Amino acid sequence: MRGFFPLTSRFVTHCLACGRLIMSFLVKARSRAFSFRRLNGHPSMTQHNTALITGASSGIGRELAIHFANGGNDVVLVARSEDKLRELATEIESQSGRSATVITSDLSRIESVDQLCNELTQRSITINTLVNNAGFGALGKFSELSADRQTDMVMVNVVALTRLTRQLLPSMLQQNRGGILNVGSIAAYQAGPNMAVYYATKAYVLSFTEALREELSGTKLHVTCLEPGPTETGFGEDSGMGKLDIFSSTAMTAKAVAFAGYEGYLNNEDVVIPGWKNRLMVTSAGFLPRFATRKLVGKMQSA
Repeated sequence: MRGFFPLTSRFVTHCLACGRLIMSFLVKARSRAFSFRRLNGHPSMTQHNTALITGASSGIGRELAIHFANGGNDVVLVARSEDKLRELATEIESQSGRSATVITSDLSRIESVDQLCNELTQRSITINTLVNNAGFGALGKFSELSADRQTDMVMVNVVALTRLTRQLLPSMLQQNRGGILNVGSIAAYQAGPNMAVYYATKAYVLSFTEALREELSGTKLHVTCLEPGPTETGFGEDSGMGKLDIFSSTAMTAKAVAFAGYEGYLNNEDVVIPGWKNRLMVTSAGFLPRFATRKLVGKMQSA
């Protein structure tokens, strides 16, 4: 036994060294493939392409807009805050040389999506890529949170996402290029006591995206669902989640999340979960019975 531990140590060290070499090779190979794909055949590099991003004034939406513009797309920036959108539009046009159109819209209003689409028609803007990023949450018991706030949450997270996708999809199918990037959450994988409506809306986003992807599998359209975990955006403060230890201790930057989502969309991945901690959480939840995950989540989110 005395010689076992040195042998084991050398074996582990050897395995780690081999693992680093393999990972280095895979990263370089993926980088080359990614660069080749972007320069050869991706719509954003070979054809005029326009991406519409909702919730583009801050956080993940803002970073995604920058990525799409830098990737060769004109962008349509949609959110409620006109000042922030115009600031972003100026930055994008000066740094990427792409056109950035600002459209203010409150997606919690039932008529907002149709008004948005009418404005696109009036400006003769054809959307090739739709990024449904707008969304918000609220921490608290269902019976105690405002009915209006929770209804607005369903309107933004579900209804606007669904209606906007339905309105813009026929044109994408006609062109047979572009696609849809829906921003969900790892909240989709379990029930969420004390954020019941938010978790339910994100479960819808994941299910809807996966079903739509299958329906469009015979086309060239990309359909991807970005499923981030806690992220350093205004979401934490707005929802009340920011005060929870589980949120602050695992939060990723909006830039890192957006890059993962953008790259995943270009690769036409079905689901993108940024960060190994988030992937571990989702995988672990799959091994537990649903009653156990909801009790665990409810305890972590006790206000």
